[in-house]
Amino acid sequence: MDLTLLERESEYAWRIEPHGDMRVPGIIYGDEALVRAMDAKVHEQVCNVATLPGIVRASYAMPDAHWGYGFPIGGVAAFDPDDGGVVSAGGVGFDISCGVRSLHTGLERRDVEPAKERLADQLFRDVPAGVGSTGRIRLDDDTMDAMLTGGARWAVEHGYGEPRDLDRIEERGAMPGADPSRISERARNRQRDEMGTLGSGNHYLEIQHVTEIYSPDIAPVFGLAEGDVLATIHCGSRGLGHQIGTEFLRSMATAAHEHGIRLPDRELACAPIRSPIGEAYLGAMRAAINCALANRQIITHLARQAFAKVLPRAELTLLYDVSHNTCKIEEHAVNGTRKRLFVHRKGATRAFGPGHPDVPEALRAVGQPVLIGGSMGTGSYVLAGAPGNEALSFSSSCHGAGRAMSRHQAKRTWRGRAVVDELARRGIVVRSRSLTGVAEEAPHAYKDVAAVVQAAHDAGLSRMVARVEPLVCIKG
Repeated sequence: MDLTLLERESEYAWRIEPHGDMRVPGIIYGDEALVRAMDAKVHEQVCNVATLPGIVRASYAMPDAHWGYGFPIGGVAAFDPDDGGVVSAGGVGFDISCGVRSLHTGLERRDVEPAKERLADQLFRDVPAGVGSTGRIRLDDDTMDAMLTGGARWAVEHGYGEPRDLDRIEERGAMPGADPSRISERARNRQRDEMGTLGSGNHYLEIQHVTEIYSPDIAPVFGLAEGDVLATIHCGSRGLGHQIGTEFLRSMATAAHEHGIRLPDRELACAPIRSPIGEAYLGAMRAAINCALANRQIITHLARQAFAKVLPRAELTLLYDVSHNTCKIEEHAVNGTRKRLFVHRKGATRAFGPGHPDVPEALRAVGQPVLIGGSMGTGSYVLAGAPGNEALSFSSSCHGAGRAMSRHQAKRTWRGRAVVDELARRGIVVRSRSLTGVAEEAPHAYKDVAAVVQAAHDAGLSRMVARVEPLVCIKG
């Protein structure tokens, strides 16, 4: 990105003054090297988002931002429904409620090392992964509706987990306001046998060990210590979410025209929050959030079963589950007044700070866990929402490393077999149904996650708590 297009507000915040049709400024977070390395499209898309009706305060990009569909991935924007604010399917993304959940295992690295090959094989057998993967659950219309309104709560009620899991999931496992009647038959059919599956792309199930603690005051509250082993799941709403995104992008393009909304990019398709299409999308999107929460809950159940077969001493308890492709109603201060806003986070993580009432009581004093996924060969991070980040980003942080190159370029650069062998030499066991998929997700296809996380910490978006590194990766 051309830095001459930006005004430097601080060492980690860069401003785009409103120009043209922009209603608010753009703010990009990151150190100079990260921002310089961002593609020019991030600048263009941050500016485009700033033109949408009802946008409040600023159009934001997190330190891992890169080019996305309409909105940048790593984009955050809030809209005021009382000021003609809009909801955008492109501002949520196709993989609605894609997110991360991490579980304690009660084990240390020395417990897992001798068994990690067997554990990898068992997890690979028990957790379906890959393009078009299907599970053992088949949903009829009634159970589909119950899942779409009940989310992880529905899954627990059907034996896929424990009631205490719900205390550590956003919205306590079930997003209110879901409306299954807004979901097409095609979207339903794509999901009928995909519950409890990882899917493909950058999704994974990793067994990780804690290698470093940065915040000794927060880590014990999160239950983390060096050497601890975690199980982390990264996936979303599978075919259902993709189909909802595809369908509403088409209808929102028409709705935007009918409501006189000028779109600098057709991919910014949106509709007024208070319109039939806007309300229909919100009902469908919330149902897709519940689908993702149920999916991660079922995978958790399958992982527990796999551990029980290989390492029966393990006890998998949930640290936290957080999504990073959502639009949620939240109350934030705007010009000194508290307002209920529709906060879009696309490839960005909600990161409520200490004391926020929506953070589970056991964690509230230190802030919400922020789970940042790395890649197969790099570390991942646990952070906490930072005090004061509401004024910086509507309490948002980065969600991962962010891609440094396209999947096509990655396939041309690496061979999947070589990536698996290299990781094995480093002690990381990879299981995948697609070596092509492994090449697409090669560690060097992503930005330096350590630099991204450090920038989020230094910018005041979230606080670094712990670093983890993979022992086993079941690749989607």
